[in-house]
Amino acid sequence: MKILMVCLGNICRSPMADGLMRKKVADHKLDVVVDSAGTGDWHVGHLPDARMLETAKRNGVPIDELRGRQFKVEDFDNFDRIIVMDKSNFDNVRKLSRDEKDTQKIEMFLDLTHPGKDLEVPDPYFGGEEGFQDVFNMLDAGTDVILKELKEIKQND
Repeated sequence: MKILMVCLGNICRSPMADGLMRKKVADHKLDVVVDSAGTGDWHVGHLPDARMLETAKRNGVPIDELRGRQFKVEDFDNFDRIIVMDKSNFDNVRKLSRDEKDTQKIEMFLDLTHPGKDLEVPDPYFGGEEGFQDVFNMLDAGTDVILKELKEIKQND
């Protein structure tokens, strides 16, 4: 299984989801590849936002080795699941899909914890410090759902 987390700039939400999922996969010794990307190119090669780095550190999830990268069409070939943070990212990724098989790989992150509600993970970039912890909590809950799904798949293999 290969999972890609996607947000706008790949410096706040998606690297945090990436870091959380990597930690949980490693802790449970699962054979899963996790990565993250942004739909924009402004932060390619950059560290995650300093406020998200601090939030991650405070919560015991290292993300300081991650660097921003832009989503590319080839990601449809390289990942089984493409999990996006909001509707804008969903639309941007869907526009790059080549066919229905690509489109079916795209899912909204908060559908994991709130199925069918079409909710978005808010971008904490322009908000206060508390917004980063709120986003962390949302991503932690969603990655727990993914972890449960992955463990069930492993049991059934």
